[in-house]
Amino acid sequence: MRARGTFEQELTDLQQDILRLASLTEETIYGAVQFLLQQDVAGANQIISGDVLIDKLAQEIEDKCVKLIATQQPIAYDLRLAITSLKFLVSLERMADYAVNIARATLYIYGYPLNRQLMEYTSKMSRVVQQMIKEALDAYVYNDAQRAREMCSLDDEVDFISAKIFQEAVRAMREKTQPQIVIPAVYFLLISRYLERIADHATNIGEEVIFLITGEKRELN
Repeated sequence: MRARGTFEQELTDLQQDILRLASLTEETIYGAVQFLLQQDVAGANQIISGDVLIDKLAQEIEDKCVKLIATQQPIAYDLRLAITSLKFLVSLERMADYAVNIARATLYIYGYPLNRQLMEYTSKMSRVVQQMIKEALDAYVYNDAQRAREMCSLDDEVDFISAKIFQEAVRAMREKTQPQIVIPAVYFLLISRYLERIADHATNIGEEVIFLITGEKRELN
């Protein structure tokens, strides 16, 4: 076995890698929504092509984590840190995948007239989801289980806005005087689902932070 100091440095490096991936994922989600609202096809294509880098980084971190567990056989907090790191990877990678789906939706609805209310709701929903991600990651950085618990209250707001998007999309699709808004309305429904799934993964990260700190498994939803 390697010296304790070396092992601790490897754990620190692992945490830094996770935060680097998290930062990249946050940027991807933010960019995907902004390019959607701005109808920026070039930007959306950048989000799609950039997913390869996220997948590559996630795989590198996973390999490091598995090697760390296999060679160091960590226990207690150190073992929980390794396990939660693997679970963080899954959530962050899936978040990025949903961001790519949002970017692809931008390509599909480009050129169509967009419902202003749906755009405003989507923008607001995105801000709440990004706040959830920030709170979950801050809880991880500052080892703050209470912060992770409180973060889940934002999920109610996500659900509320999602319901508003559904209502407005259905209303728009029934508007016979503007049949051309039906396709983008359908995509805004899908986008709201993608944002909901991202919020779910933010909640999962919050749950893993609590497990990391306390050793307790607790559902925040």
